[in-house]
Amino acid sequence: MMEIKPGKHLKPIEFPADLRKVKEEDLVNVCAELRQYIIDTVSVYGGHFGASLGVVELSVALHYAFNTPYDQLVWDVGHQAYGHKILTGRRNEFHTNRVYKGISGFPKRAESEYDTFGVGHSSTSISAALGMAVASRLKGELDRQHIAIIGDGAMTAGLAFEGLNHAGVEDSNLIVVLNDNCMSIDPNVGALKEYLTDITTSPTYNKFKDDVWKALDKLKGVGHVSQDIISKVHDTLKGGLLKHSNLFESLKFRYFGPIDGHDVNHLVKVMNDLKKIPGPKLLHCVTVKGKGYALAEKDQTKWHAPGLFDKVTGEIYKSTPDKPQPPKYQDVFGHTLVELAEKNEKIVGITPAMPSGSSMNIMMKAMPNRAFDVGIAEQHAVTFSAGLATQGLVPFCNIYSSFMQRAYDQVVHDVALQKLHVVLCMDRAGIAGADGQTHHGMIDVPYMRCVPNMVVGAPMNEEELRDMMYTASLDKNAGPISIRYPRGNGVMPEWRTPLKEMQIGKGRVLRDGNELAILSFGTVGNMAATAIEKLATEGISVGHFDLRFVKPIDADLLHNVFSKYKKIITIEDGTTIGGFGSAVLEFMAEHKYNSEIKMLGMPDRIVEHGEPNELYAECGYDVDSIIKTVRSLIKESISA
Repeated sequence: MMEIKPGKHLKPIEFPADLRKVKEEDLVNVCAELRQYIIDTVSVYGGHFGASLGVVELSVALHYAFNTPYDQLVWDVGHQAYGHKILTGRRNEFHTNRVYKGISGFPKRAESEYDTFGVGHSSTSISAALGMAVASRLKGELDRQHIAIIGDGAMTAGLAFEGLNHAGVEDSNLIVVLNDNCMSIDPNVGALKEYLTDITTSPTYNKFKDDVWKALDKLKGVGHVSQDIISKVHDTLKGGLLKHSNLFESLKFRYFGPIDGHDVNHLVKVMNDLKKIPGPKLLHCVTVKGKGYALAEKDQTKWHAPGLFDKVTGEIYKSTPDKPQPPKYQDVFGHTLVELAEKNEKIVGITPAMPSGSSMNIMMKAMPNRAFDVGIAEQHAVTFSAGLATQGLVPFCNIYSSFMQRAYDQVVHDVALQKLHVVLCMDRAGIAGADGQTHHGMIDVPYMRCVPNMVVGAPMNEEELRDMMYTASLDKNAGPISIRYPRGNGVMPEWRTPLKEMQIGKGRVLRDGNELAILSFGTVGNMAATAIEKLATEGISVGHFDLRFVKPIDADLLHNVFSKYKKIITIEDGTTIGGFGSAVLEFMAEHKYNSEIKMLGMPDRIVEHGEPNELYAECGYDVDSIIKTVRSLIKESISA
């Protein structure tokens, strides 16, 4: 393990109480060393990068000006909280960030009292901080401050506006710090982004506002001008030009800014002033994502989470395998969508602020008028897709599995109940790796399977993904269809196979066997196939059936399986509660078969972060676990 050493100003700071002992004139040095510590660590151990570099000064100023953890910081889009973690007792274990059994890459309540709210999905900070502020008011803790730090595009989500709308009418100690860097993972989009740019760059607005406040300050020193007159002038201006020139003030927030989010001393001064002002306040800070590392400033999307790299040259280390590697499933999706759209002018693409993560950027480049990034707004993405479908278009709405949870009502009410032809493509289904518990796609099969009119499919490989997408695009299959696939690479180096129509609800027989059967759903079928090959060398004959669809499920195939096999293993990359294995059990009960079924999949608990192979083993459905389960069931049969 490579030791990362902090600089002399950062070294004595283990907790915010230590930071608050530092002289203000030394805060610039603390920031420089904190930024370098993040660069040194992430370059060697990996993780998110640009977002935390952009809030170094904010992180230091917040913990310096506020009495944390009594004063409560709520971070949004938690990958910007690395500096916060280093300053709050976790510097010595920061190298374990996102590593199996190490600290989380996001704020996590169970990890530290300074992590006041768990954050992995965006735009929750304002609502959560408001809840804390109201609770403090009800408990009589009127001196307690509550600060929501929202940025990286999170203000584009409806939830953020819901929180702002409520906060404006609550008399609570709430400060919203808007980290305005014009980025999420990809560049921000939408009218709000343009509005914030206008506020930031408008010389007329900013000069007028500065002149007014300077004039009022000067009036305070004039003895014959009463405070009442100053207040009336202030209120008149707020009720007139200034009130209508600012969205946040229209929501009854006291608005301050925009200010330089990289001037730590000015930030501290402003934050100390804000503590004395009652009610909801918004501090607009302009920052640069990747600040302090030139390459990250220049290409902010690439350096959002670059992997391991040489901090001096900027070379991003990549493995160089001996033979061609299969593409990522997301890239197969992206290229296939363009291929389908070239043949079918009704096809359009939608993503909520994840064009590079979902590979929707491929279609956005090839067909910019037919691919839409709607910002961090999963609910809107689904209902927007429903609206497109009412006019005869075929929208492919691509949302990560765990993010689709945020749009569930729209899936049910706006798509399924109306039987609209929307194709819901769920990336990052199953184990999501180092992003951990907030990003694992554990529960999409149960929550999609119970929705009327919904087709639920999962390909075993790239060829099946392509064929499933093609099948879903056909008018004859109009209606809601969900397709799930995992993060990471597939299994087929030569994947550009000719597109073929599947029969919805029909699986396939991959291998007949004598002793037991494995039923698989999705890409984990490849692990099952590997296990079966190894067992065959021991003379153990196992049948393998790829179901492809869990709804509708292939009744003919299941009748054949249950008629032949008395011991059956189901395997899926998701929770077994209500999932694929449950569907097989329901079928067995309904048709009164008497086989023994062992379900492999995610357990009924929170699964933390780590490399996929580590988590598959922990959850008991990696190749070795499958082999062990088969041997155990066969041994039981012999004993019986």
